[in-house]
Amino acid sequence: MYDDVTAADMRSRDLGVLVGFDGSDHAKAALQFGATEALRRKTVLTVVTAYTVPVPVYPNMASLQAQPDDRAKRELAEATLDVAKEFLSDYSGELILGVAEGNPAGTLADLTRRAQLVVVGARGRGGFVGRVLGSVSSALPAHAHCPTIVFPGTDSAEADAEPGKFVDHQQDGPVVVAIDGSAQSAEVLKQAAHAAEETAAELKILMIMPLMEEWLYWYPDVRLQNESSQRRKNELEKMIKDDHAWLFDDHPNLDISIDVEIGEPMDVIADRTATARLTVVGSRGRGAVRSALLGSVSRGVLNNAQGAVMIVPRKS
Repeated sequence: MYDDVTAADMRSRDLGVLVGFDGSDHAKAALQFGATEALRRKTVLTVVTAYTVPVPVYPNMASLQAQPDDRAKRELAEATLDVAKEFLSDYSGELILGVAEGNPAGTLADLTRRAQLVVVGARGRGGFVGRVLGSVSSALPAHAHCPTIVFPGTDSAEADAEPGKFVDHQQDGPVVVAIDGSAQSAEVLKQAAHAAEETAAELKILMIMPLMEEWLYWYPDVRLQNESSQRRKNELEKMIKDDHAWLFDDHPNLDISIDVEIGEPMDVIADRTATARLTVVGSRGRGAVRSALLGSVSRGVLNNAQGAVMIVPRKS
């Protein structure tokens, strides 16, 4: 069962799991991921295709188009949505399908006010086109009002994106949540714990210590030895457990482990995405530019991810 609705209708409805769809292979992989997630959450699946209409400029009457740009763009968007509808022909959950005029990233960001989660592919085509990271998957996490999952659309994931296959097809592995001790860490941990419980996965809390070279740059009198590094790691693990004791109390049946690793945060987290079921990070942390909408680490992780990444927005 599904409803074809307008953008105005969507702004007044519960959208559940929201998926941005442009017909690309990455979008199909993201759609399958989102459909599986909506069934797991027992909520509605909302699939949206957005399109933009450029301002027409006609130097003379002879250059007037036979069909207005807005009509042509909308028909193309409707045809794209038909691809999603066919892909979901055997989907058993509640489904909303909609076409919206407007910038794709801005349209989806606005609709996230009514969603629990938004899912997009890392790269796409048309309005979702990009380079290493697509324009929508790059901009959306910075402006979304709910967590964003960017699905990488790797070759194996795209090959597995089959119509009617809406079981939990995600790879085995833990939910990895990277924290940095910032105020946002608590919300990031809550979202990660929820995801781990829903999938009966282990929750691995990851904190990255700066590289030794960075410590020596700022503190040249310090000489770091293996013993002191291990001692600092042990101290940080204890600090994390003490500061977030509520997490262990709230989720007594969840298998939770803490891992402190030395390295470059972006590289370490990106490497973990290869074996994680889901990797969860905050939109911003303790970076030098705290006013940035999307932090350098979270953006770097998205650019290099080999698995699904959830970006948790900072609460107002």
